[in-house]
Amino acid sequence: MPPSAPTPVAALFDEVVGQPRAVAQLTAAARRPVHAYLLHGPPGSGKRAGARALAAALLCPEGGCGVCNTCRRALAGTHPDLVVVERSGASLSVADAQSIVTRAQRRPLEALRQVLMVTDVHLARESAPALLKTVEEPPPSTVFVLVADDLPPSLTTIVSRCVQVAFDPVSPDAVAGWLVARGVEPEHAESVARASGGRLDRARLLVSDSGFVARQEQWRSVPHRLDGSGAAAAGVASELLESAETALEPLRDQHAQELAALAEQAEAAGAKAVPGRRQVEEGHKREERRWRTDDLRFGLATLSEVYRDRLVAATEGEAAASPGGAADSRRAVHLVEAVREASIALGRNANELLVMDALMVELSELVD
Repeated sequence: MPPSAPTPVAALFDEVVGQPRAVAQLTAAARRPVHAYLLHGPPGSGKRAGARALAAALLCPEGGCGVCNTCRRALAGTHPDLVVVERSGASLSVADAQSIVTRAQRRPLEALRQVLMVTDVHLARESAPALLKTVEEPPPSTVFVLVADDLPPSLTTIVSRCVQVAFDPVSPDAVAGWLVARGVEPEHAESVARASGGRLDRARLLVSDSGFVARQEQWRSVPHRLDGSGAAAAGVASELLESAETALEPLRDQHAQELAALAEQAEAAGAKAVPGRRQVEEGHKREERRWRTDDLRFGLATLSEVYRDRLVAATEGEAAASPGGAADSRRAVHLVEAVREASIALGRNANELLVMDALMVELSELVD
C-alpha cells in the first residue's frame, strides 16, 4: 500500500449527519488504509457521502485537506481515480462484477492510489463469488469502498474480507438540526425531517416541495379508503404509484439544471457535444429509480405509523379486557407486518405494481 496519510479534516464529512461513530472510524481509516471497506446501513443514512469523503481523504496528497482540487473533485465524483460503479440493472450482475475486476487492475492516473466505490453491493447475490478474489487481494494501489443497505447471507465471504463501517438510521432531530443550520425555519425543518425519512438528499429537495404534505396525507388516508373490495384496493395502489411519480418532479428539475450547466460548460470550451452526457443521464435515471423507491418506502413508513397507532389502541383495549381487544391487537400486528414486508420487497427492487397491489389486497382483507 502507498504510505499512510495524516488525519483528514472534519470538513470532508460535513454531508455525513448524525453518524459520529462512523465518521470517527472513517477518519482513522484514512490514516492507515487497508484494501477494502464496507459501509452499510439503511438508505439515506449517509453511506454514499461517507464513501466519497473517505475517497477524497485517500486521494488527497495532504490526507484530506478538504479544500484542494483533489478533494473538491473527489467529493463531486469527478476525480479520475475515484471510480464509482453502479449496477446496470435490478441487481449487481456477474457482468458488472467482471467490469469491477477489470477496473481494479487499472493504475491510478493522478494520485498514489485509486478508489473503487461500488454501490448497492447488497444486490450482488449472484455476482458475489466473482468479486471475492479481487476484493480480498486487489492490486496494492487499489482500495475498495463498498456500499450496502444490509448484509444478506450471500455477502458473508465478502463481508469477512472488509473493514465494516456501520451507519445508523439518521434521527429526524439530526436532520431538522441540519436544516435549521442552513436557514430553514424550525417548524418547517421538523416537518421536512419527518417526511425525508432521515435522508439529507431528500430533505434538500423537500424543503421547497409544496406537494409532499399532500402525499403524506394520501398515505395516512389509505385505511379509510379500503372497503374490502378488490376495486378499491387496485384504485388505491394505482393512486399511490401515480403520487410517487409526481414526487420525482423536483428531482427532475434539478437534473435538468445539471444538464444545462454541463451544456454551458461544453459550449464555453468550444465543444460540439457535452462530454459524458450519456453517463450523466444514466446516473440520473438510476437516481430517479432510487428516489421513487424511497418515496414509496417513506409512504409505507407513514402508513405503518397509522397501523402502529391502531396497535397501541388495540393493546390498551386488550389490557382493559374490552370486547374484541385481542382480535384487534392481532389484526394490527398483521397490518404492520404486511407493510414492513412490502417495504423490504421494494428495497430489493421487486416490481412496484405487484408489491403495491398485493399489499392493498392484503390490507383490504383485514379491514374492520
